[in-house]
Amino acid sequence: ALDAAYETTHLWTLDEAEKKAKLAELEGHCVAAASASWATDPLLYTLDSLQVIACFGVGVDGIDFTETDRLNIRVTNTPGVLDDAVADIALGLIIACSRKFIRADAFVRKGQWKKGPLPLGQSLAGKTLGIAGLGRIGQEIANRAMGFKLNIAYHNRRPKDCDYTYCESLNELASHSDIVVNVLPGGPATRKILDASFFDCLGAEGTFINVGRGQSVDEAALVHALQNRTIAAAGLDVYDQEPGVPEALIALDNVVLLPHIGSATGETRTAMGDLVIGNLASFFADQTLVTEFFSS
Repeated sequence: ALDAAYETTHLWTLDEAEKKAKLAELEGHCVAAASASWATDPLLYTLDSLQVIACFGVGVDGIDFTETDRLNIRVTNTPGVLDDAVADIALGLIIACSRKFIRADAFVRKGQWKKGPLPLGQSLAGKTLGIAGLGRIGQEIANRAMGFKLNIAYHNRRPKDCDYTYCESLNELASHSDIVVNVLPGGPATRKILDASFFDCLGAEGTFINVGRGQSVDEAALVHALQNRTIAAAGLDVYDQEPGVPEALIALDNVVLLPHIGSATGETRTAMGDLVIGNLASFFADQTLVTEFFSS
C-alpha cells in the first residue's frame, strides 16, 4: 500500500554505498522513514529533509530521540491496533508452559505415549499472574487471564486505578507471583532490568513470559535460571539480539521459543499498515499526525 501511495525505497536492501547514494538523491525532498528498525541507522539523521518517522509497530526504543528532537523530526507508532494479538500470544505461552504443550506434542510424535504418561503440568486457576508493565497490552493480558481464574498483580512506575494488586518493585512482583509476563517498554531505563535477582524471587515453581522487549532481560541470567531450575519454565517471543537466539536457550526443554510473532496476524498487520499510511497521509496533507509519539 505504501508503494501505491508514495515513491518508496527499501533502504535495507542496499549496501552502504548504494544507501549513501540514494540518500543524497533524496536530499531536498519530503522524506518519511516507515521503519523503526532502520531508524537506528546514523545515516538517517544526516538527511536534512527527513520530516517524519512513521513506525510500523508500537516499539520506538531504536530511535535516537536526541537527534529527532534536535532535527525537529516527528515520530509516530501504531498503538492500540496490536494489543489483542500480543495479549493472545502471552496467554498462549502461559498455557503452553503450564500444560507442557510443546513437550506433549513431541511426546506423541515420537511414540513415547505408548511407553507411559507425560509428566503432569500445572493448573492456572487460583494462581497469580504478575504483569510487568500494565499498559494497553498488559490490561488486555489481564482481561484474558481473569477468564482462566488467575489473580492479577502488577508493577508500574506508579499505581493505577484498578482492583489488581500493586507491587512496588519487579522483585516484589516476582515474589508475589506464580507467573510473570513482561510487557515493559524498551530503552536504556529497562535494559537488563529483569536480572538474576528477579529470577531468584520468581522461584523454582515460577514461569517467566516475555512478549515485551528482549533487551529488558539479562539473557545469561535467564539461561542460568532455567538450566539450574531456579525457575520452572519460560515462554519467549522476543530476544536481545533478534533474530539470534542463544544456543543455550535452544538446548533447553523447559522453554517455549517463538520467532517474535506477537503482532503476526493478517488482521493486525493490515491495521498497523493502515495506521502508518494514515499518519503519513495526514502529515503530508496538513502536518497533523494520528498517533504522534512524544519522547517526554
